[in-house]
Amino acid sequence: MFTLRQLRYLVALCDTLSFRRAAEMCLVAQPTLSVQIRELEDHLGVQLFERTRRRVTLTPIGREIAERARGVLRASQDIMDVARAASMPLAGPLRLGVIATLGPYLLPYVLSAFREAHPDLRLYVREDPARRLVGRLREGELDVILVDMPVDLEGLDGLELFQEPLWLAVPRGHRLEDAASVSLTDLIGEDLLLLEEGHCLRQEVLAICQQAGAHEHTGFQATSLDTLRQMVASRIGPTILPALYVAAEAAQDEQIRAIPFHEDCASVRRRVVLLWRVQSARKQEFREFAAFIAARLPDHVICEIRPLQV
Repeated sequence: MFTLRQLRYLVALCDTLSFRRAAEMCLVAQPTLSVQIRELEDHLGVQLFERTRRRVTLTPIGREIAERARGVLRASQDIMDVARAASMPLAGPLRLGVIATLGPYLLPYVLSAFREAHPDLRLYVREDPARRLVGRLREGELDVILVDMPVDLEGLDGLELFQEPLWLAVPRGHRLEDAASVSLTDLIGEDLLLLEEGHCLRQEVLAICQQAGAHEHTGFQATSLDTLRQMVASRIGPTILPALYVAAEAAQDEQIRAIPFHEDCASVRRRVVLLWRVQSARKQEFREFAAFIAARLPDHVICEIRPLQV
C-alpha cells in the first residue's frame, strides 16, 4: 500500500507545483520527495504529474487523487486528535486562523494567559482574509478560526463568541466631532471610507451605509484598519472602526475623533465567531478555548457565547 507520507508529498507537490518547494515544505531532500512521488505513481499505475524542465503540471487523475488524499490526511489527523484529546486535552499543536482586523487587537487579551494556563499546547497563529481562512480550515490546514460574519458555514460548526460595537471615526473639524454619540440618521449623505474587497467588515459597513443612507467613498479602498485611520486623519473622509481597534489604536490618535453609536443602534456591531470542521475530533477542546477567550474579553465588547445563528 501507499503510505501517508507519500500522500503528504503528493498534496505538497499539488499545492506548490515545484519539487523544490514541496520538499522544503515537507522538510525532506528533493530527491527523496521525487522518488516517493514516482513510487506512488508506479503503485497506482497512473501518472499524477507531467514533468518538463520548466514546469510541473498536475494531471486530471492526479488532481482527483490529490483531493482524496487530503481527505485521508484529515481523517488520519482526526484519529491522532481523538487519542491525544483523551489523554491530554488542550495539549500539542493548535493551528489558529484569525482575520487581520481582529487578531492584533483581541489576541493580546488572551495569548499570554492561555500559554500560562496550558503550557503543553503549542499555538500557531495565521492571519488571512476570512474567505481564505475558511478554505484552509476546510482543507485541514487550520484547526480553528476566529472570523466575523458573514462567512460560508458549509461543513463548519462553532460558536458565536461576542458582538463587537462599531464606532464612527471622523477627522478633526468634522460636523460630528463634538457629538457624544451618533445614530444612523447622522450618517445620511456621508461618504465613508471602506476596506477593500475580501474583508467581512467591508460587507458589514456597506450594509450600514445602505441602512443609514450613506455611501462608499469611491476614490479609495484601504488594505488595513491602520490605513483607514490614516486616511481619516488626512481629512479624506470618515469611516467605521471596530471597538477593539478603537481602544488599541484610534483612541490615541489626536487627529481623529472616534464616536460610539447610540445604545439603540444594535445593528452597528459585528459578530465574531469561532469555527471548526463539523467532523473535528477536538470540539470539546475548542469549546473550552472559546470559554477561555470569553472570560478575558474587555468591557467594550458584548460577550455572549451561543450557538451559531446563520
